[in-house]
Amino acid sequence: MGDDNAGESVIQALRAAVAASVPGARLPSVRELIARHHVSPFTVQAAIRRLTVEGLVESRPGSGTFVLSRPVEVDADDLGWQAVALGPRADGEGAMQELLSLPRPGAIPLSGGYLDAELAPTAALGAALARAARRPASWDRGPVEGRLDLRAWFARETGSALRAEDMSICPGGQSALATAFRALASPGDTVLVDAPTYLGAIAAARAAGLRVVPVPSDAQGVRPELLEAAFARTGARLYYCQPLYANPHGATLGPRRRAEVLAAVRRAGAFLIEDDYARDLVIDGDPPPPLAAMDAGGHVVYLRSLTKAAAAGLRVAAIGARGAAGARLRAVRVLDDFFVAGPLQEAALDFVTSPAWVRHRRTLRSHLRQRRDALVAALHRELPEEARTLAVPAGGLHLWWRLPDGVDDVAVAAEALARDVVVSPGRPWYAAEPDGPHLRLTFALAAPAQLAEGVVRLAAAVAAASIH
Repeated sequence: MGDDNAGESVIQALRAAVAASVPGARLPSVRELIARHHVSPFTVQAAIRRLTVEGLVESRPGSGTFVLSRPVEVDADDLGWQAVALGPRADGEGAMQELLSLPRPGAIPLSGGYLDAELAPTAALGAALARAARRPASWDRGPVEGRLDLRAWFARETGSALRAEDMSICPGGQSALATAFRALASPGDTVLVDAPTYLGAIAAARAAGLRVVPVPSDAQGVRPELLEAAFARTGARLYYCQPLYANPHGATLGPRRRAEVLAAVRRAGAFLIEDDYARDLVIDGDPPPPLAAMDAGGHVVYLRSLTKAAAAGLRVAAIGARGAAGARLRAVRVLDDFFVAGPLQEAALDFVTSPAWVRHRRTLRSHLRQRRDALVAALHRELPEEARTLAVPAGGLHLWWRLPDGVDDVAVAAEALARDVVVSPGRPWYAAEPDGPHLRLTFALAAPAQLAEGVVRLAAAVAAASIH
């Protein structure tokens, strides 16, 4: 009798014994089962583990194996009561789930928020995590705000506008965003955002009970005169923006506008949440310093994550502000999850303070440029008329593509998916009505040849959606 057949024989015998016994009854011992079925101890133990996982038995060291109480059987399909108990679904949940869902096997991903695994510095991160895991102090709880040396590193990245004591370590940028909206505003308050903007920020703000009001932006970022008007009209005291390679449209806030935006925020007595997610995703030239470096009055709340530029699994970010705002951020962080895992914090610090971080950023710049240019070239080749107005960002992970008037971006995304290409329609990236149909196309998740093939299929999807 083969091992598989022998193991199945033991499992079936134990099932029969469970069915014939009352809860708490002792089952035959390992020795009895070995003798009865002429099998090895390993086979018997594997069979017991199988039934333990299924919730039929439990093993008590030194006592034996016993029948567990049987759960009360219910109608698994009768879940309609939950719709009444839960009430309306929160805005933005569906769009976020679609954005974060993994593409099906074989599909070409032209949508996503993280690096292709081939671009991630997994060897360096693995070595850093292994070193961190061997240090006993890594497993201690540490300060709830995060390791002081890691907070100091993030503070220096602001141009030393903030101190280590102003920063809090968070498990990723999305968590930091949720903290900021809950700490700096109350349900019913207004938060201003760019139009379009990161849909995760829209979802997090609405989940915090905030009213999200969009402010138009263009190739130079948000329009300062309209931002000032929005502050005056709404009484908002909070403005969220990504001044560097904004997601989804890739714009960087122009030099003159940087000062004008900060002046508008100061006059409104408001806070500006600077989401500096793309600081390490530079492709062309040198980026301007963070807005936090220009802030003299404690108006800027600074957020920086390592996840986008390193690996999706490196869920380490920091958020910081001066004065009472910083204290409130730290207080909310404690309530959320106490603290970020020590080994992950130590591994992150090990990585960003090593030569591997410098090498990775240099290599990443080259790969992102190659992929961005391949996607742009493919769009101009396959869709020359539609691609004439395509803006090419100097950094980040995405292209923001304006579709022809009358073309439904959601329909294009559906047609593309039917052709095994995943793209993100532009509509969810607006807090109100969009100013036209767009697609957000990601160039960081596929190699140049895949990007070219993806655009061929996308062109067919645009044609099919235009016919309908």
